[in-house]
Amino acid sequence: MAFASSAKLAVRPASIHNPGGAARTSIAFATPDSLREDLAFARESFPDLGDKPFPIGLGFIGWLLDANEEQSRRLFDIALENNVQAIWLAFGVDLHRWLHYVRTSPAAARAAHKPLIFVQATSLQEALVAATEWKVDVVIAQGTEAGGHGGAAAPSTMVILSEVLAALANEARAPLVLAAGGISNGAQVAAYLTAGAAGAVLGTRFALTPESPYPDVNKAAIAAAKSSDTVRTLALDWAWNIYSWPEWINGRGIRTKVVDDIEAGVAHETVQARCAEAAKVNDPSYMVTWCGQGVSLISESKPAKAVVEELHADLIRALQRALQLLA
Repeated sequence: MAFASSAKLAVRPASIHNPGGAARTSIAFATPDSLREDLAFARESFPDLGDKPFPIGLGFIGWLLDANEEQSRRLFDIALENNVQAIWLAFGVDLHRWLHYVRTSPAAARAAHKPLIFVQATSLQEALVAATEWKVDVVIAQGTEAGGHGGAAAPSTMVILSEVLAALANEARAPLVLAAGGISNGAQVAAYLTAGAAGAVLGTRFALTPESPYPDVNKAAIAAAKSSDTVRTLALDWAWNIYSWPEWINGRGIRTKVVDDIEAGVAHETVQARCAEAAKVNDPSYMVTWCGQGVSLISESKPAKAVVEELHADLIRALQRALQLLA
């Protein structure tokens, strides 16, 4: 989620010596200067990296890339010059041209390492295009439980994961498939691994960490929320005067009076003004907080490193319990 991630948050999990994990940060609204600063900060955590790939990934939103093509090319060039390990693309009407740029640009030709290409899919069709036509390295199967933005008509995480795995079962060089959406603990990760996923993606869980730049008022809302408090809607974007998401995309966040007013037909301009005033006084009843349905399983803020260690321990325990079913 764009407003809940940062370079600081990304480097904490990435610096743990765990070959099974990786960290990503969204740079949705970054500028070239801010990206350089973030990467310089992150690189301080890896003083002995040498010419190895920089072990973080950068997430890009397709429609934002299209809105400022010159700046977007500069952002990709900076990412490639820094040898980031992965590039993550989502939510665009023409993601392939940006994938092509990452693979064929002059910066790509100069790069010491080619980044892994991740593409986020909210439907089976999107996943198949990414896997069989674009030949990406990783497909993220994102279900409706996901916080922040995703497919308005996406199936559940388990369903889309199962659909994608079944469709790619006979592909000779199928990409890795990760599960995303509503995942908050190691037991859930274990469930998706046993279903065939190569890994899992967590977002909301890391929003409730000291390293996340999410404001305290939003973190408090996440800590108190239940899954039933969340809703898929465009109302939260409209409250921020954002209307540019692809037509099949909306967002999941905590339902507040913002959503109530939009549904009641209150003018968007009025809602936007009320939202701005509420932000000035940290009024939680009229704010935008993005989070997934797994929020019910989150109540405590912990450092990102502690979260990763807890996830790993819970995952191992869950897999060990599963083995007992075969005894």
